[in-house]
Amino acid sequence: MKHLFRQGAEERPVLLLLHGTGGNEESLLPLAGLLDPQASVLSVRGNVLENGMPRFFRRIAEGVFDEEDLVFRTQELHNFVHDASSQYGFARERLVAVGYSNGANIAASLLFHHEKAMRGAILLHPMVPRRGVPLPELTGLPVFIGAGSNDPLVPTAETEELQSLLEGAGADVTVHWESYGHQLTRPELEAAAAWYARTMAPEK
Repeated sequence: MKHLFRQGAEERPVLLLLHGTGGNEESLLPLAGLLDPQASVLSVRGNVLENGMPRFFRRIAEGVFDEEDLVFRTQELHNFVHDASSQYGFARERLVAVGYSNGANIAASLLFHHEKAMRGAILLHPMVPRRGVPLPELTGLPVFIGAGSNDPLVPTAETEELQSLLEGAGADVTVHWESYGHQLTRPELEAAAAWYARTMAPEK
């Protein structure tokens, strides 16, 4: 998968950056700098094109996922991260996924399909990736969800359902609401950074 890797301090987490529709491997780099300037960064470009715009998996319509492709692409990303951890010499246990919109959905799908896929996750405006499937053991896994109470693409009930599913598998979920739409806002990103500092920063 097309990507970039930036080596950070050895003891810091590795931020797995997953862009939204139409983004690329550089889109979330400013967010990585806000979260943890000393962290390593593995930023990935989705392998699917929709009207020329990169995505991580296909969809049938807005808000309607191609589940077969989602499962395939989730495994593809999982395998890629495994290979990247060997190539760049980092432990999978240091990985913190940071995804926005489509990127948040594939990150959530990693949580739904793979136990111990990551150390934690920041999901910005995610949807429920799949329904009716058993989740792996996620006990104590820290997850931050950024949501908009007026998000036209992700209804409030969708966010609450995702929170419930993750918590049902044992994850420690924090949901931060803003009264905006689907776009990222400074207060939301600052809340994510504060959460990261509390939960993901290595012990002193």
